[in-house]
Amino acid sequence: MNEKPNTNGAGAKAPNGRALLPIAVFLVLYLGTGIYFEYIRPIEGQMGFYIMSVVVAFLLALIVAFVQNPSLDFDQKIHVCAQGIGDDNITIMLFIFLLAGAFSGIAKQAGGAQSTANMMLSFIPKAFVVPGLFVIGSFISMAMGTSVGTISVLVPIAAEIASSGAASGPLCVASVVGGAMFGDNLSFISDTTIAATKTQGVLMKDKFRENFLIALPAALATIILLALISMGSGKAEVAQYEYSVVQAAPYFIVIILAVVGINVFIVLGVGIVLFLIAGAFTGTLDYVSAFTAMGNGTNGMFETMIVTILVASIGALIRENGGFEAILEFIRKRTTSRRGGMIGICFLTAAMDIATANNTVAIVMAAPIARTITEEYGIEPRKTASLLDTCSCIMQGIIPYGAQLLIAAGLSGLGAMQIIPFLFYPYMLAVCVAVSVMMDGKKEKA
Repeated sequence: MNEKPNTNGAGAKAPNGRALLPIAVFLVLYLGTGIYFEYIRPIEGQMGFYIMSVVVAFLLALIVAFVQNPSLDFDQKIHVCAQGIGDDNITIMLFIFLLAGAFSGIAKQAGGAQSTANMMLSFIPKAFVVPGLFVIGSFISMAMGTSVGTISVLVPIAAEIASSGAASGPLCVASVVGGAMFGDNLSFISDTTIAATKTQGVLMKDKFRENFLIALPAALATIILLALISMGSGKAEVAQYEYSVVQAAPYFIVIILAVVGINVFIVLGVGIVLFLIAGAFTGTLDYVSAFTAMGNGTNGMFETMIVTILVASIGALIRENGGFEAILEFIRKRTTSRRGGMIGICFLTAAMDIATANNTVAIVMAAPIARTITEEYGIEPRKTASLLDTCSCIMQGIIPYGAQLLIAAGLSGLGAMQIIPFLFYPYMLAVCVAVSVMMDGKKEKA
């Protein structure tokens, strides 16, 4: 039997910058293809950054990782990958992705998101409908666990409100996008939260508390700014939308259960059962549509799960080959402080999101390196999880080629560049993250 390789941590390996080649290959393939087909030679009806499958790009990067380090034979490299994939937190994360997909699918089919949006719109004063769109987007995204789903539900309503002439279209749409990113960042069932917490081995409620202290000031500042802008405009005409309290109630219950700290598996299971009951009661679900919706929801998570498995394998090989130690060595030469370590995590995550245009993928890529930085610089894992989620949220909310802005632009008939100047929340959040890091006064690790 082959001797198993040593995988006890990056500290046991000599720094080897060449071990990072798989990451470079992925970035060149995915980012290069995206830029080419988005800006240089666009194809009508297709989004440039979705022509090269992220799964294929990571698969090719994994092949490169396998070719490296001839001192390990093929079986030993398979063992390294298996250890990376078999990590307890990765396994839990994959199971939660499946359950979250089923929840999202049945909630959408039951009409929960639309009813919740319509119900909240009916209670907002017409003079404050723009900040109201931000608040509604925040709540629905927190309940659904998806910013893209929230944008898909609310942007058509925002465009309709803007058509009354009392508020600009880009401002209304940007308010929805900002709210969607705020809710997604704090949601207990968002794939970004799942990825950030499970890769760092922290409880979701602990990451929520850490995030809340950063995101709430940014959200309040955004609401105040939107309210001030709204005061200078006329009252928007808001149509009367139909809603069902029964269809909306499960979302409120799910959020309450999550905030009080109930296990996420129980929260999602209860949510699925509640939407089954609500859908059957209101006639939006039957046996066939319910299970079809759950199946479609889990299918929608497959790409994220495959990417997680591929990145776990690539990360394990990079660690084994000394790549993580090379990154640590680079950081060590430039800073010895906790604050410097946190800044490194922020820039690493932001760079990964710019490159992948997917906040979940960015977190999964950055997470193992961030965890090593966390251990090296004495940063609390909950703080690292918060920075991973928050920094990916900031970049994902403002890059014009991300799914959020592309979908918002497509549904509203606006250009992404028209919306970007009004994305107040991501800009406020960036300021709050910077303040949080710079004001960190905790002692360095002994």
